[in-house]
Amino acid sequence: MPEIPAVSRRLLLGGTLATGALAAGIGSAGSASAASGAAASEASDVSAATPGRRPGQKSMINVPFEVHRTVRVAVIGLGNRGSGMTPGWSAVPGCVVTAVCDIRADRAKRTADRLAAQGKPRPAEYGGSAGSYADMLKRDDIDLVYIATPWEFHYEQGKAALLAGKHVVVELPVATELSELWDLVDTSERTRRNLMLSENCSYGRNELAMLKAAHEGLFGDITNGHGGYLHDLRALLFSDTYYTDSWRRLWHTRSTASFYAMHGLAPVAAAMDINRGDRMTVLRATATAPKGLADYRERFVPKSHPSWRETYINGDLVTCLIDTAKGRVIRAEHDVSSPRPYSRINSLAGSRGIFEDYAGVSSAGGGRIYVEPDHGGHSWRAFDAYRKEFDHWLWKKIGDDAANNGGHGGMDYVLQWRTVQLMRAGLVPDIDVYDSAAWCAPVPLSVMSLANKGRPVAIPDFTRGGWVNLRSGLDSRATEMPPVS
Repeated sequence: MPEIPAVSRRLLLGGTLATGALAAGIGSAGSASAASGAAASEASDVSAATPGRRPGQKSMINVPFEVHRTVRVAVIGLGNRGSGMTPGWSAVPGCVVTAVCDIRADRAKRTADRLAAQGKPRPAEYGGSAGSYADMLKRDDIDLVYIATPWEFHYEQGKAALLAGKHVVVELPVATELSELWDLVDTSERTRRNLMLSENCSYGRNELAMLKAAHEGLFGDITNGHGGYLHDLRALLFSDTYYTDSWRRLWHTRSTASFYAMHGLAPVAAAMDINRGDRMTVLRATATAPKGLADYRERFVPKSHPSWRETYINGDLVTCLIDTAKGRVIRAEHDVSSPRPYSRINSLAGSRGIFEDYAGVSSAGGGRIYVEPDHGGHSWRAFDAYRKEFDHWLWKKIGDDAANNGGHGGMDYVLQWRTVQLMRAGLVPDIDVYDSAAWCAPVPLSVMSLANKGRPVAIPDFTRGGWVNLRSGLDSRATEMPPVS
């Protein structure tokens, strides 16, 4: 069957935005489903407030990168994540790492040594102080800044990179406060530079196949989704070497937030066209008691360890129930404190079927599916055949390279390759600053909801009305990487 253009394909599914809403454009952003509107009326006015744009500030929706013959990348933060991702950037055709930075100068040297040993140009080294990254940002041979520092530094460093005239890729979350998310949106709009969440799971093979299947109508009208980050990190959280200065464990002593649900939330949001025809409107959060870390410490951590001076307040399982303007529901979860197998959940359901990942189905591709009219008898089927049918062009094109050059099953490299391709070809980013802000908004909003016994809080419209129009995102069309001259 010939491929239907992305916008037309989704409009043909039924139950999508009415033609009048599309024609009305941004001016119709205030219209939402009656159910969502009722819930929003109960929600916090503070979280719903939309600051106006300053004179001359314009939307970044559908704003492409300028064409770069070579993408020159600088890296801030060279702990486990940053040092692991840096070789991947240098492996992408037409990309070079020109500078690396870490507050610990030895890490910058070690990373530079590693790249040089691989035959890559040796990047400039910065480090030794908290302000070293600001010195690096003064360079004129940086097009893209990749930030992989602890969460508390993401906002400051991301904004500084935008103000320095660089495009930015930031690890999760891009910021932890609502005001910071808005400021990153506004700074991106003022500087005309793109800021993207480094949401590698959105480029996972099953996640992209689920997205394409949803947009092709396999599940009928999408009604709900379920995603999150369920990962037993207890041993790593109490390690004295894995998270520098125990930064990640310390977040559990000072915040009740759903820290890291974006890995599961983002793929579901993309399949629902969030910010591209629908938007998240209301969030309600619940949390279980914070038992897991203290129990683990009691059983496995010596009494001399500094963690015994800590009190944990972050619930083991934090669940966010999210409504959308079109009446859909997303359940996003976060739990790194409990004994359990790893899962991002990655489930999507509609009027004609359901897909569930991480479900224990023994198959090469993983995941299970039940769709009408293909299936019956209330029995799950393996997702393998459907993944072959709906495999995203990125995995068809660079899947082998991804397996050889990137972590997390290759999705890291797919994100890096695609980002570089977008910049070299002068294309619109798959993940923009509005997606980045919306996907990270549950971090501060969950705190607000939990502080009010789970009452609903409104989710801001970071697009300022632009969400009503269908547009492409991760459901991109196949394009070539420009040749390296």
